[in-house]
Amino acid sequence: MAKDMWGKIAVWAFIIGVVIALVIGLWQAYNLQNGEQPILSSDNGVWVGWVLAFLGLIVGLLAILGRGTITKSETPSFLMAGIALLIMYGVFSSMTNALKPWLGPLLAGISWPLAIFVAPAVGILSIKAIWDIGKED
Repeated sequence: MAKDMWGKIAVWAFIIGVVIALVIGLWQAYNLQNGEQPILSSDNGVWVGWVLAFLGLIVGLLAILGRGTITKSETPSFLMAGIALLIMYGVFSSMTNALKPWLGPLLAGISWPLAIFVAPAVGILSIKAIWDIGKED
């Protein structure tokens, strides 16, 4: 019963994190397009960043405990996708003005909150993967 409850928490944390990241990302893309301050750079937006990071931390911790949505066999794929997303944010954040009128702000706006959400889970799972590799014979 408890494992089922933790599994549900992990699923909901993942879904809520992705939805918040996409909604904030679209809002942020709109602000970037119009030359306004990005949401995650504002005082109120910092709280959204903390919520996303906390949800990513929950997803990562429950995954290494074997109770989350990311199984041991899915870990390498998740890590590669997460690293690709973090690199995508780095690339698109510097290309916001180069790809105007809408593509640059859209890609930069969406990748920023997704990177904040995924980064803690990627960090935790990568440490776990390194630990597992180091302890095997």
